[in-house]
Amino acid sequence: MLLEKKVEEIDGEARQARPGRRKSSLVTGNVRVAGRRTSVRLEPEMWTALNEIRDREGTTMPALVTQIQRGSLASTLTAAIRVYLLLYFRSAATEEGHLVAGHGHQAHRRPLELERLGA
Repeated sequence: MLLEKKVEEIDGEARQARPGRRKSSLVTGNVRVAGRRTSVRLEPEMWTALNEIRDREGTTMPALVTQIQRGSLASTLTAAIRVYLLLYFRSAATEEGHLVAGHGHQAHRRPLELERLGA
């Protein structure tokens, strides 16, 4: 399972805002890394992306997060997850992927690219 608790909870609990401080948009969730429970604070979009990768790769959240941590040189698990997400989607953002998705402007596409699209 992705998290042991729902990620709708902001900062793990309701807290009173201190004067001069903004409320954090980070969502705290519990994950298991190599069998040990730990908490991670990420933006809701990052949790969504992590879930998408888990589903796409056909794995479990503990296995995915353990793989991320073991393959990372980042200082924290949170940083490792953010870097992993960036690299994962960056590798998917190839020219061919953009063409298939219809991203970009047709005027900037090369004739071969337009021919491949049937334009």
